[in-house]
Amino acid sequence: MLPVRQMLARAALPAVCVLVGGYFAFHAFNGPTGYGAWREYQAQHARLTAAKQASEEQKMALQRQLALLNPRAVNPDLADELVRQHMHMIRPDELVVPMPVAPDTPATASTS
Repeated sequence: MLPVRQMLARAALPAVCVLVGGYFAFHAFNGPTGYGAWREYQAQHARLTAAKQASEEQKMALQRQLALLNPRAVNPDLADELVRQHMHMIRPDELVVPMPVAPDTPATASTS
């Protein structure tokens, strides 16, 4: 039977290798560039891609509106809509009918 000191000496190198491997495995999953961070980067990328798409759609809508606001030939319907929206104006011959506010949740019919 081997003395305890000799057994510890023989087991030291494999133990150090296991500890070093464990260290790198831990940081591969939990480190700043590990699997957890990668998943967060993917989620952030998805959010930013959606925001970019929404921004591009808004830009295209504004470009369409800008094309209709040509100073040489203003679209009368668009000009009327913009004036009414921003100035809160109505014509003298118009009547404003307030609409009731719809409830947030639809009412469910109960049957007995």
